[in-house]
Amino acid sequence: MIITLTMNPALDKTIELDAALAHGGVQRSRGTHTQAAGKGVNVSRAIKQAGGRTLAVLPGAGTDPLLRQLVADDVEHRSVHIDHLLRTNITITDPDGTTTKINEQGPLLNKAVLEEIVRVIVELSRSATWLVLAGSLPPGVKDSFYADLLATVRGSLGLAAPKIAVDTSGDPLRALFAAEVTELPDLIKPNAEELAELTDQGPETDFENSPTVTAAAAQLLVDRGVGTVLATLGAGGAVLVDSEGSWHAAHAPITPRSTVGAGDSSLAGYLLADAAGEPAPQRLARAVAYGSAAASLPGSAIPTPYQLDHDAVSVAELITTPRTKS
Repeated sequence: MIITLTMNPALDKTIELDAALAHGGVQRSRGTHTQAAGKGVNVSRAIKQAGGRTLAVLPGAGTDPLLRQLVADDVEHRSVHIDHLLRTNITITDPDGTTTKINEQGPLLNKAVLEEIVRVIVELSRSATWLVLAGSLPPGVKDSFYADLLATVRGSLGLAAPKIAVDTSGDPLRALFAAEVTELPDLIKPNAEELAELTDQGPETDFENSPTVTAAAAQLLVDRGVGTVLATLGAGGAVLVDSEGSWHAAHAPITPRSTVGAGDSSLAGYLLADAAGEPAPQRLARAVAYGSAAASLPGSAIPTPYQLDHDAVSVAELITTPRTKS
């Protein structure tokens, strides 16, 4: 069982334009799509569509449109009740796949709700193989929430704790690596921008343009104590680094429609491959196949296994050396 936690879920509404977005202009859409989403929800959706066992945990009232959509989509979930509506995010996609996002903040979560979320996660983690902590944190939640929850789960369950993956950004991501933190994730999934912020090894364009530079930076996090780094590089594929080695995977060119959910799909692909007992290069290959398939779909659609093109993915082992900054 793979448990996902989405602290700030959203109804994702995507508007596809038939021409490039014109600031201040009036345009018509060629299509719209609405889906219950958020990083952890997207991961659970992909796993469910592949026939895996998963449970999405999130705040929300049973009457909330987002939770009603999860019921309609048959995505198994458990909600912690709140009195406010969850947020709606707007995505605008140009014909060339350029994506513009407008994300609402989300409802304020009080202390009682946060304590109940922690209790539920510890309870469910007893029977999980992976716990995925994913997405932004809503108002009222400390930046250290994911770091604290990770330590609580391991402290409460000991050797029975599941492996823990974290996919977040900004201050919550940096809080995982605070000087006082001793419990680090088994897996993190930064993109190029996030990896640059974490490691201070150059601008994100260096990582997007060089898998070797990406691997060297990711190795610093593995040396710090992270089990595995899955660094997604958009059209540049992805790099995987663990204690056994480093690999880069690339996908044949696709026609992008929306990048929303591509990183979440990559993480789901990795977890599905891990659940199947596949070695690191195959886990990376499936991650890239999922991410590329998601980018070729409209809106925040999450691909099914039948929409993947495994033959379009190539994997190469990398030899990395420490980078000397000029």
